Amino acid sequence: MQNYLNRYFKKQSELIKKVNYDDLIAVTKLINQVKKNKKKIIIIGNGGSAAIASHASVDFTKVGRVRCINFNESSLLTCFSNDYKYENWASKALEFYADQKDLVILISSSGKSKNIVNAAKKAKNLKCQLITFTGFSKNNEVSKYGNYNFWVNSKVYNFIENTHQMWILSLVDNLVKTKF
Repeated sequence: MQNYLNRYFKKQSELIKKVNYDDLIAVTKLINQVKKNKKKIIIIGNGGSAAIASHASVDFTKVGRVRCINFNESSLLTCFSNDYKYENWASKALEFYADQKDLVILISSSGKSKNIVNAAKKAKNLKCQLITFTGFSKNNEVSKYGNYNFWVNSKVYNFIENTHQMWILSLVDNLVKTKF
């Protein structure tokens, strides 16, 4: 059991370290610009990625002092899924809530969830900046639309989601510690 845990945490640590630091710095600058321009961050994910989006939204708002929203309210999700079909709920939410030059962050372990792909297309159509966090295949559908793409080289959901959480929360901490 100890050998398994050693290998597990070593692999998780290796994945976290493979982030592109220049892109993290560029995105931190972008978030500062969003804040300065009185725009907002909209962050969306499914399942575990929705939980990451919820946590990050609170931290961006409270700690980073930048407006940030996510769409984890069950009545909104069920209404939009019922009225517009599940694959369109996130793009419809962006249609209702996003403003030009807002920053949209999309989190999808596979990078091919149809609702997240459609949200990526809508974000670009609305002239929002787009940051993607994906895993599995590097050339996934969601990352085709991002201004910055953070990809985890794994097919294991927990490794991908834990890495996404670390990278996204590092943006919050970098935002607080760095003055541009």
